[in-house]
Amino acid sequence: MVTFSKNPAVNDDCFMVAKMQKQYHYKTFVSEDQFLMVLETLRGLRESDFYWSAITGKEAGIVLSRQAPGTFLIRESSDRQHLFTLSVKTNTGTKNLRIVCEEDSFHLQTDPGNVEKAPRFNCVLKLVDFYIRLGTSGFVYYINAGGERMPLMLVKPLYLSISPL
Repeated sequence: MVTFSKNPAVNDDCFMVAKMQKQYHYKTFVSEDQFLMVLETLRGLRESDFYWSAITGKEAGIVLSRQAPGTFLIRESSDRQHLFTLSVKTNTGTKNLRIVCEEDSFHLQTDPGNVEKAPRFNCVLKLVDFYIRLGTSGFVYYINAGGERMPLMLVKPLYLSISPL
């Protein structure tokens, strides 16, 4: 139930609290299958403990700044057209890569001029696993971020909490 007071100061407080609360963004799904794919991915991400949810790109840069190159996390995208972003520490700083959700798959957003399609996966965790394994196999996938072309190296996730021994 929502109530309003005749006292304008009380209403101002209510609006201030509403502004301070997290702004959710919603995606229109093209099918029930896509909706279920996203739900399953979100469940897996929450269990992974490297899904940092609603932090910003700037905040991701701060938490990754003290980490080794190749350290990464997944977070909500600040771009309302996308659900998730991969934030990864590189030799030149933190890079934020959008994860595109298409009808039946997720992939990293590529440079529009790139003729090669990025690999697609039905789960963001599978996408992350692919790029981790790719790096350990000696193959390199290049990304364009901020006008720079650099290798994407995912080495280890940055967990939200430290697991007990």
